[in-house]
Amino acid sequence: MRAYRLMHTAAELARLYEENKAVTARYVHATARGHEAVQLAAAFHLRPTDYAAPYYRDDALLLGLGLAPYELMLQLLAKRDDPFSGGRTYYGHPSLRREGFPMIPHQSSATGMQAIPATGMAHGIKYLESQGLLKTADQRPVVLCSIGDGAMTEGEVSEALQMAVLHELPIIFLVQDNDWGISATGAEMRAMNAYEFAAGFKGLHRLKIDGADFAVSYAGLAAAFAHARDTRGPVLVHATCPLLAHHTSGVRREKYRGDNLAQHEPHDPLPRLHRQLLDMGLATETELDDLAAQARTTVSTDYQRALQAADPDPATFADHEFAPPAVTEEAGERSPVGAEKVTMVDAALHAVDDILREFPEALFYGQDVGGALGGVFREAALLAQKHGAARVFNTPIQEAYIVGSTAGMSAVGAKAIVEIQFADYIWPGLNQLVEELSKSCYLSNGQFPVQSLIRVPVGAYGGGGPYHSGSVESTLLNIRGIKVVYPSNAADMKGLLRAAFLDPNPVVLLEHKGLYWSKVPGTEDARTPEPATGYVLPLGQAAIAQPADPEQTRRGATCVVITYGMGVYWAKTASQQFPGRVEILDLRTLNPLDYAAVERAVRQHSKVLVLTEEPLLNSFAESLAGRIQRTCFQHLDAPVFTLGAANLPAVPLNVALENQMLPNAEKVAKTLGELLGW
Repeated sequence: MRAYRLMHTAAELARLYEENKAVTARYVHATARGHEAVQLAAAFHLRPTDYAAPYYRDDALLLGLGLAPYELMLQLLAKRDDPFSGGRTYYGHPSLRREGFPMIPHQSSATGMQAIPATGMAHGIKYLESQGLLKTADQRPVVLCSIGDGAMTEGEVSEALQMAVLHELPIIFLVQDNDWGISATGAEMRAMNAYEFAAGFKGLHRLKIDGADFAVSYAGLAAAFAHARDTRGPVLVHATCPLLAHHTSGVRREKYRGDNLAQHEPHDPLPRLHRQLLDMGLATETELDDLAAQARTTVSTDYQRALQAADPDPATFADHEFAPPAVTEEAGERSPVGAEKVTMVDAALHAVDDILREFPEALFYGQDVGGALGGVFREAALLAQKHGAARVFNTPIQEAYIVGSTAGMSAVGAKAIVEIQFADYIWPGLNQLVEELSKSCYLSNGQFPVQSLIRVPVGAYGGGGPYHSGSVESTLLNIRGIKVVYPSNAADMKGLLRAAFLDPNPVVLLEHKGLYWSKVPGTEDARTPEPATGYVLPLGQAAIAQPADPEQTRRGATCVVITYGMGVYWAKTASQQFPGRVEILDLRTLNPLDYAAVERAVRQHSKVLVLTEEPLLNSFAESLAGRIQRTCFQHLDAPVFTLGAANLPAVPLNVALENQMLPNAEKVAKTLGELLGW
């Protein structure tokens, strides 16, 4: 009877939205019409200790969890009190952290994207259970990942299924199959349905159900939830459903469906449930009419309330880009008495080792970082043996999963450190980094910042070639909502890595391979005395890597090189030709940028070189130079100089060609001579 009332409620929502297109069509939305039965059945099996990753057609599922039509309408109309996003994101895109409800982290619109974070949640649950760290373990929590059949062809969904079976994770993939994408049919888009496709994943329990029949859906999902709770293994439920509404309010069914709608209408779950309740003697026609009237009244009343609700205060538009940082001051011993000098790679290794010892909720994973190898750079050497394969482990070659799973880990309370083996291979992970990690805090109105530390070896180091030498900071810095850190020496590496781990936001740590062991001539200073355990350095604070001579500065004979990473050492070597006349500002963090330090240095020296290893055109370095020109123009005695790599698509393998392409100390010295002589 509850299902019948809520099914009518969902249908009334769709009807009301259609009848009020002048208002509701202002914001794109989709509804559950035709999918209500299986969505409500799934909702009725979820417990407050479970987790869910719905998709944008799941408003009936949200009603089944206990959300009021009024709350859904607040999101539809982008109102201030929208409980999911404060008016920032589309209808049916929940972010819910509420007592008595399953947790629903931020859900994006990108098709199939939720599969990886959802699997990351299940992965985190299993890990925390194994360590005795999950408070709700007695409830045997599971994750529900609701997804459309069209999304099943996404490669990232395959990555999620692979990890779910490989690690035997407690997750249910509910595939709602209405045989349509937007205007493309199933026959156009796939060679098999989701049930058939899933047969290839050994260990994935599969079920087929009629998703338009509430009783069948309820029984099928009862079996699915029981399997996931009892075996702690994955399940895929393939539910066939009719599509009775438009794909979305922006893609009207009459534009492409033809007579297909008539084929779907006989499978409407609402009249079917109506007949079943009467035939089984569970209700009278009058009782059902009363429930339908209740739904209609509730929806109508809630709509009028929602129309009158307050809009967001425009002054809050920038709130929740990031959650407040955990580290705001440098702490611990940077140079303990008697400390031996260490390389950057060892400083990073020791920092991760310290974190794993101190924080039982921390994990470290990526390609080849587990087992005996401990990373292709030995940056994770012995960590798997010390901390166990549940905490330090290898993943398949799945950059999207490596990145996106951290959002799920964060939601359940696990804290992931992950590694992309080379920057040149980060691109498959950008989908998750952009859609799931970077937007989560902002679009959930601060409810779901994603704690994620992503380590990425970058840069050329002498013959690395086109797929192992790339610099990617400018691309990353165009992604809002993530932090980008770039240490240039061992002490900074140890302090910044710890701060990045403690930060409640997504942080990408760029680690220059040419500085790892200080084997490149001129990079000896990258080795430093090792800071003590617990040393931490706040993100967003630049440092003077080399001061200019005060007297030379007083005479106006100096310049400042603003740089990071390998640029620090090119500048140091080049500056030997200009004793006392070159200050070097090491940015250390590229976002948040310590622009106050930049302005201080520019105003002090009046001549500036911005130096990068990246190809210069349209780079972060050029952007920074333009900003300096704008804010410090009256303090400049020369144009802002820039120097970077040649504007080519890749670093060539031949070392002589590589040298021609990249900056080096000789090129920097030539540029400094020109700048100082201005």
